[in-house]
Amino acid sequence: MKKLLVAAVSALVLAGPAVAQEGPRPDGAPRERADGAIPPPVVSVTKHTGTFGGQKISYRAIAGETYLKDKDGKPLAAITSYSYIKEGPTDPNRPVTFLWNGGPGSGSVWLHMGAFGPKRVVVPSDAKDDGAPPFPIIDNPDSLLDVTDIVFIDPVGTGYSRALGKTDPSNYWGVTKDAKSMAEFIRLWLNEHGRWNAPKFIGGESYGTTRSAAVINELEGSYTDVSVNGILLISSILDFSQAADAPGNELGYVTNLPSMAATAWYHNKVANKPATVEEFVAEARAWALGPYASALLKGNSLTAEERAAILPQLSRFTGVSQAYLSNANLRLSPSRFYKELLRDRGLTIGRLDTRYTGVDYDNAGDRPDNDPSFYGIDGAYTAAMNAYSRETLKYSPDVVYSSIGATGNWDWNIGGPRGGSGYLNVAPYIGKALRENSGLRVWVGQGYYDFATPFFGAEYSLNRTGIPTDGRIQWHYYHAGHMMYVRDEDLRKLSTDIRAFIKAR
Repeated sequence: MKKLLVAAVSALVLAGPAVAQEGPRPDGAPRERADGAIPPPVVSVTKHTGTFGGQKISYRAIAGETYLKDKDGKPLAAITSYSYIKEGPTDPNRPVTFLWNGGPGSGSVWLHMGAFGPKRVVVPSDAKDDGAPPFPIIDNPDSLLDVTDIVFIDPVGTGYSRALGKTDPSNYWGVTKDAKSMAEFIRLWLNEHGRWNAPKFIGGESYGTTRSAAVINELEGSYTDVSVNGILLISSILDFSQAADAPGNELGYVTNLPSMAATAWYHNKVANKPATVEEFVAEARAWALGPYASALLKGNSLTAEERAAILPQLSRFTGVSQAYLSNANLRLSPSRFYKELLRDRGLTIGRLDTRYTGVDYDNAGDRPDNDPSFYGIDGAYTAAMNAYSRETLKYSPDVVYSSIGATGNWDWNIGGPRGGSGYLNVAPYIGKALRENSGLRVWVGQGYYDFATPFFGAEYSLNRTGIPTDGRIQWHYYHAGHMMYVRDEDLRKLSTDIRAFIKAR
């Protein structure tokens, strides 16, 4: 299959590409000149056709830089984006969707090359390692281009995006700082493309859902509103108290339990295993909120009899022995779970996707050496993004593409009465936006086998006071992990579910 890359790349040249690497510099020239001057943004425009959602679409691909500037017009940062815009007569009712990934510090490569771009990279659908190149890059009929134009955005410090000149990149590295820059980019894009009155959707994956909440606050939280029709939350993390691994914080143990149950079910570690993961997860939710939460909250007041009653059920839902759980004082951390669940098989499981398994240096530790569900896909995505942008989109800047991890210390403090330095919770931003925009809807998609952003945690976050209960939040579930689209069946379902959400505006 990997030999298909050459043919796949050749197939990308679809409709007589009209390519223009706009700007005064040839590729390979320094981004800033020796005299400190910053050259104009570089943009490449190509034309293509493809079939998406069963419709043949002609579209422009615009890959390039947008400069964020100070009040005097001096460029401060370059944000790289990839815009896919349907050709033909202008339709004022055609939506535009702005997408990003998470990290913080991740480029949009994952949603771009894995889910919604016009091309995608193929990785094994059955949770196996992606191996070595060449990786197939193929047409993606599950792209959403039949129902919306799409703009993939790389925040400053990710992808090819970066601070310019003497600008301190940390000016953009923080929940609010980052959101302000993304909101500014969206306004500039709407200006340039004349789409202020078009239906608008924003969305992201993982920390990208945190970013989406912060961006909606920047877009709709002031007097210069940019009204939004929908927010897409893929593998959502909004309330970080669940991930706070601090003594005395019991919430994470409760919200992680249903994901442990789903994983134990998948790996056949459940006695009297129910027929479906949905059935077992429903049991786990009820037990986690009831007997388990009660036992944890009792702390040292829990009696020996109560403890003895909890252990067998906790063992059944987690697939881990009662002896281990007793030694862990009924509190099984995710990292220990990854190592312990399949210790008897000499395997660890993934964090991003617990369907994946790995082999550590030895079998004695209490946490895995690495995450097999990340190193099982990262090589393919990085190679595909570089090959596709540089060779097909003809956008080849003289900087290294950063898939993830290039940002520095992140400012997590959002201030205000519901923010602060204790822990981050941006769910109230979404509640406020829903209360103040009657046309706003929220789409939430979660993988059963995701421990980076557990599905029960997402449910908890959006079930709090201040979040409207009028049916404008949709929930969808998938039989994979954090990047559910690596599983072919879930990519198709994800595309179908979001396409229906956009069309129902």
